Amino acid sequence: MNGFQKTVKYLFDRLAALLGLLLASWLLLIIAVLVKIKMPDGPVLFTQVRVGRKGRPFKIHKFRTMSNRVQRYTIAYPNKDQVTPLGAKLRHYKLDELPELWDVLVGNMSFVGPRPDVPGYADKLEGEDRIVLEMRPGITGPATLKYRNEEKLIEDYVHQQKASGDPRSEDEIAQWYNDEVIYPDKVRINKEYYYRYSFVKDLKILWKTVF
Repeated sequence: MNGFQKTVKYLFDRLAALLGLLLASWLLLIIAVLVKIKMPDGPVLFTQVRVGRKGRPFKIHKFRTMSNRVQRYTIAYPNKDQVTPLGAKLRHYKLDELPELWDVLVGNMSFVGPRPDVPGYADKLEGEDRIVLEMRPGITGPATLKYRNEEKLIEDYVHQQKASGDPRSEDEIAQWYNDEVIYPDKVRINKEYYYRYSFVKDLKILWKTVF
C-alpha cells in the first residue's frame, strides 16, 4: 500500500463515515433507546481498549449486547446467558457495530482493514506479521468476511471437543482454537490484503459485507 493509496483510503473513510452517521442517525437513536429499555443495568455503549495503527491503543465503541453484570471475554465466544435477546439480534445483523462509524470519522479506524485486537495479541506479532499494524483496523475486511460466523465456528468446535472427551473447560478450548487456528489465519489474510491492496477491492469488500 503506497502513500497515494493511503491518502485515498483515508479521505474516503472520513467522508463516508460522516455521511453514514448522518444517514443512520435515526437508526442509531432507535437502537440506543431499545438498549436502554431492554438492558437498563448498564450504559448504552460498550467501550473497550483496542490496538490501532502503529500499535497505538484507542477506545472502540459498540452498542452493548451483554448484561453489564457478566464477565467480558476477549474472544468471540460469550456464554448464551451473557448475551441478551436484543443483543443477539444486534450481533446477528452486525448492528452493534454501527457506533464504530464514529471511530472511523475520528481516524482511529477504517471501513476496511483488520479487526482491532485487544491488548496482548498485537504483542504476539513477530517479523513480517507486524505489517498488519501499519493499517488502521477496520469495521470489516477479508478476514471478517471469512469469519463472519466466528462465534458459531468456535461454539461448534467446543461442542465437538467436549463430545470427544476433551477434559479442558469450554473457555480453555475456545481460547486455544482462537489463538492457534483462527487468529493465525486472520493474520495471514490481513497480510495478503495489505500487500495486494486496491481501492476497488475495498469497495467490493464493503459490497459483500452489506449484501
